[in-house]
Amino acid sequence: MTRTVSPPGSAPARASGRPAPRRRRRVKALPYLLLLPALVAELVIHIVPMLVGAWMSLLHLTQFFIRNWTQAPYGGLANYRIAVNAHGPVGKDLLQSFLVTLAITAVVVGCSWLFGIVAAVLLQRPFRGRAALRTLFLVPYALPVFTAVITWRFMFQRDTGMVNALLSDELKLAHGHPFWLLGDRSFAAVVIIAVWRMWPFAFLTVTAGLQGIPGELYEAAAIDGAGSLRVFRRVTLPLLRPVNRVLLLVLFLWTFNDFNVAYILFDQPPAAADMISIHIYNASFITWNFGLGSAMSVLLLVFLMVVTLGYLGVGRLRSRHA
Repeated sequence: MTRTVSPPGSAPARASGRPAPRRRRRVKALPYLLLLPALVAELVIHIVPMLVGAWMSLLHLTQFFIRNWTQAPYGGLANYRIAVNAHGPVGKDLLQSFLVTLAITAVVVGCSWLFGIVAAVLLQRPFRGRAALRTLFLVPYALPVFTAVITWRFMFQRDTGMVNALLSDELKLAHGHPFWLLGDRSFAAVVIIAVWRMWPFAFLTVTAGLQGIPGELYEAAAIDGAGSLRVFRRVTLPLLRPVNRVLLLVLFLWTFNDFNVAYILFDQPPAAADMISIHIYNASFITWNFGLGSAMSVLLLVFLMVVTLGYLGVGRLRSRHA
């Protein structure tokens, strides 16, 4: 049996089997094939319902057309005109709900970020019991939202709740037993629960960001005689800017879109805690005007997209100037 030997310096003979160009095409197509299930799921779960909702917002879809919603009469932009008309009852209530949601979001995002970054900085240096304390801080974030909010609902009860027992009976900071789930105090109730649930995520994110800051910078600052506050302002905050940029955006989107807290906490949210997600839900499933509710949802989506793109654009310009 003879065997062909390639001369020295020549390229080795191509192995038998599929040709190299076909193999290269398969290698290039493999990432797209791996992404295909995720793309199909995204299309079915998000894109298609979003497009259907946008189409429903153009219809006069009420309870009379629920069985065959495709036969609902076309209304064009009529639902949008009703929703943005601040002088009409629907538009006025929607604007109030939007402002309430904006106020709740601002307080929750600010407090969650502040508590998270303070806790992360204080627990940056190792000490005995740090791991247990970090685990304890993450408990509110790990608890199921239904369990957590139901527990807080019992704590906010007027006569038997722990909040009134602590503030009124023990600390004497409140007169009598105020209602926390009615009236203007419902705003504070929503904020307290949302901050309690959100700040561990901020703490976890900032803690991860602090791990990427070189320790040599803190050592150099200590040698230069910089105090803790100055080190925080001049070293920690600037190097955490990319983390904080993403963190604030995520906290804003989560809080502004939050439906679970207000829905579980109140049977019917009062005006002071009328989150816009609950307002849109009531406009759709309580009044059975799905066309108007869809229009409100599309307006909310557009608002969040504008805020997100504007926020990212401003952050990108600042990074370029820096």
